[in-house]
Amino acid sequence: MSFEHKLTIREAYVEASSFLLQHGASEAASSAELLLQDLLGLTRSEMLLSWQEPFPQEHEARWRELLARRAAGEPVQYILGEQEFYGLPFMVTPAVLIPRPETELLVEQIVLIGKQLWPEMAVGLEGSRVKSGADRDPALDEQPAQGGATGEVLEAKHRADTEGAAAGRPLIADIGAGSGAIAVSLAVQCPQWRVMSSDISSAALTVAQANAERHGVGERVTFLEGDLLMPYIERALQLDVVVSNPPYIPEADEVGLQPEVRLHEPRSALYGGADGLDLYRRLTAQLAELERLPALVGLEVGMGQADEVAKLLSQAGEWDEIRIIPDLAGIARHVIAIRYPVR
Repeated sequence: MSFEHKLTIREAYVEASSFLLQHGASEAASSAELLLQDLLGLTRSEMLLSWQEPFPQEHEARWRELLARRAAGEPVQYILGEQEFYGLPFMVTPAVLIPRPETELLVEQIVLIGKQLWPEMAVGLEGSRVKSGADRDPALDEQPAQGGATGEVLEAKHRADTEGAAAGRPLIADIGAGSGAIAVSLAVQCPQWRVMSSDISSAALTVAQANAERHGVGERVTFLEGDLLMPYIERALQLDVVVSNPPYIPEADEVGLQPEVRLHEPRSALYGGADGLDLYRRLTAQLAELERLPALVGLEVGMGQADEVAKLLSQAGEWDEIRIIPDLAGIARHVIAIRYPVR
C-alpha cells in the first residue's frame, strides 16, 4: 500500500480498511482503526476529532509496514502486543494464546461462585486495595518452579496450607497460564485469594509474570512450570479452586480455522487431540491425585463438548452441582463443578 497523494487521517483509515478487506483480513475496519490509533498515539475519540487533519508523513513507512503485516494474516493483537481482558490490558506475544471474550465469562463465574463459597473473603476492588507483597503468603514464594516433593517443598506446602487455610483464604490454581489473563484477573478482583498459575511453556510464563507485575499482583501470583495439575500434585497442595481454559480444538478442525489462528497462535494452546478432549481427560483424572478434591472446578470447553466434559467431572469426584454455562452466543461454553461447604 502506498500514498499517491496527501491524505487526511480519515482517508488513510478508509484506504487501509479497503486494503485489508481486499487481502482477506478479518475485521478489516476494526483492525485499521486499532492500528491507526496505536500509530498516532491517540484514543478513539481523539482520532475522530483529528479526522480531517493531514496524515503525518513521518508515519507513512511505519503505517505501510503495519498494514502489510495485518494483510499477511498476523493478528492485530500480536502486532500491537496487547489485548484487553476483563477490563485490563494484557501484553501478548506469539508465545501465548490471545485472550478471548468468552473466557471473561469463566472468570466472572469463578469470582461469583467463589465469593458465595467463601463469603468472608468476598472483598473485591470496590472494598479493598490490591494487597502488597508484604501481605502475600511467604510459603508460596518458596516453592520452586520445577521439581518433586522435596523437604523444602513439603515445608512450604505445610506453611501454605496452615497459614492460608487457617485464615480462610482459598487457594486457586489456574491451569494453562498463557498470558496470565485468568490468574491476574482473579488476583485483581479477589485480593484475599491465594492465586497460583502453571504452564508447560516457560515463554508463556515469562509473559504471564510480566502481566502480573504490570497490574500490581506480581508478588501475589505464583507461577509454576509443569504439565496440568502435576506441579500442584508434586507439592501436595490442597487446592480450593481449579480453573482452566485448556486446548480444545479437534485436530481435524485445523484446516477450517482462520489463518490468523492457524498460522500464528501457538499450537500447544489450540489443539486437544482427535476429539479435542485429551486435556480434559488427563486433567479430570489428575483431580484424584490431589490432596483433596477442590470445592470449585471451572473449565472452558469448545462447541459440543460441554456434556462430555460434565460427564468426565462427574466421574472424577462427588459434586453437589455441575453447571453448564452458555456464552453470549448461547453456546455451552463453561462447565462448573461445585462442592458446597458444610456450615
